Amino acid sequence: MTLPEIGKPAPDFSLPADGGRTVSLTNLKGKAVVLYLYPRDDTPGCTKEAIAFTEHLADFDAAGAVILGLSKDTVAKHEKFIAKHELKVTLLSDEDGSVIEAYGSWVEKNMYGKKSMGIERSTFLIDGEGVLREAWRKVKVPGHAEAVLDAVRAL
Repeated sequence: MTLPEIGKPAPDFSLPADGGRTVSLTNLKGKAVVLYLYPRDDTPGCTKEAIAFTEHLADFDAAGAVILGLSKDTVAKHEKFIAKHELKVTLLSDEDGSVIEAYGSWVEKNMYGKKSMGIERSTFLIDGEGVLREAWRKVKVPGHAEAVLDAVRAL
């Protein structure tokens, strides 16, 4: 598995999103993109992360950035998650995991001694030219949205 490199073009994607839309990285040229990958809708950490990004959405908008959450959950599951928690971020569905793999976030996890493959909570900051500017791996949710916002403002 090769990891995307800082300073190089970010792996492109075109994925189904909530609201029946399709979101492509190439169509977001000119805007900074915050792409956060998370394990599953409606789990404690993932919910806190989505709410934190939602709470700061106006600040990200003002800084010229789009927030995209991504997991292997279906669009229908994303829509229930959005409605339940009044989320304002766009959620993408990568059911086959190809984009998750392209970003190097499909990893072996060890939970209570049991090994399994899963999504490593990670965030990628892509500039308006489609270049990867920053990557956060093994993200801890508290304070993360604020740290990403600081990085967006520094672009």
